[in-house]
Amino acid sequence: MDIPDTPGNEEVFGRGKTHQSLEDPYPKVKIVGLAECATHAIVDAGIGAVSTDEREITRGLPASFEPGMLVIADRGFYSHEFWREAAETGADLLWRVQSGLKLHVVQQLPDGSYLSRLMTDVERQRIRRHRARSLDTVPEGVTVRVVEYEVANRDSDQPGPIRLITTVLDPVEVTAGELAAAYHCRWEFETGLAEIETRQRGSYRLLRSQSPAMVRQEIWGLLTTHYAIRELMHHAADLAGADPLRLSFIRSLRVVRRHVTGQAGFSP
Repeated sequence: MDIPDTPGNEEVFGRGKTHQSLEDPYPKVKIVGLAECATHAIVDAGIGAVSTDEREITRGLPASFEPGMLVIADRGFYSHEFWREAAETGADLLWRVQSGLKLHVVQQLPDGSYLSRLMTDVERQRIRRHRARSLDTVPEGVTVRVVEYEVANRDSDQPGPIRLITTVLDPVEVTAGELAAAYHCRWEFETGLAEIETRQRGSYRLLRSQSPAMVRQEIWGLLTTHYAIRELMHHAADLAGADPLRLSFIRSLRVVRRHVTGQAGFSP
C-alpha cells in the first residue's frame, strides 16, 4: 500500500521502484495475510518494509496455524526451514514449490502423485556418502507428497507443470485432483485483497498516517473492519443456508455504513 511521503515513513518502510526503474512517488508498506478461502476473512497478518522478503514478514503467521487447517501458499513462500516450522504446528500444508526444487520419487501412489523427501544440504551429503543405499531406506529428510499437474491454455512465462507439496500423504484421504482443486481456491485471497484495496477504501488510494506507528494502526483498522464485515456476512449466509461468497461485499459494506452508529458486533 502507498503511504504518505514523510521522512519517518520512508526510513522505516522504504520506497519501491516503478516499471521504469524510477522511484515510486510514495513510500510503500508490504502486508502478508492469512485468510480463509471460503469467507475471505483475513485472520492474521504481518507488516513490513517494501524491500523485506515475504517469507520474513510471514515468520509470525504460523502462530495462527492449528490442526484442522489446510494452509495453502504459493511458490514464493517455500523454504525448507519455513516448511518444517509450519508443519510442526499440526496444520496440514499445501504449497506450490519452484520447478528447480529436487524432489526424487520415493514411492509412486495410485492417483498419480508420489512421496518424496525434503532434505537439507547436510542430509543430501549424507546420502551421497552412502550411494549404495537406496533413498527409500535412508531415514533422512521430511516426507512429503508431490502433486504435479498441467493447466490447459495457461498463459505463463514459466511453462511446465504446477508442482505442489503437501503433508497430506494418504491418497485415499484426499486425491491428487482434490488437492489441485483446493490449491486453485488460493486465488480467493486475491479477491479478498481487492475488497480492501478498491471497495472498502474507495478512491482513497493513499493511507493517511504520517508516522510508521500510525501506519500500522491504520492498516490494522482496515483489516479489522474487513474482518467484521466478513464475519457479519458469514452469519447472514449461515442463517440463510447460503455460501458466504455468494453475498455481495459492496452491498454488505453499504449496510454496515448505514448502521455504523449502532452497537458494534464485537469488541476491537
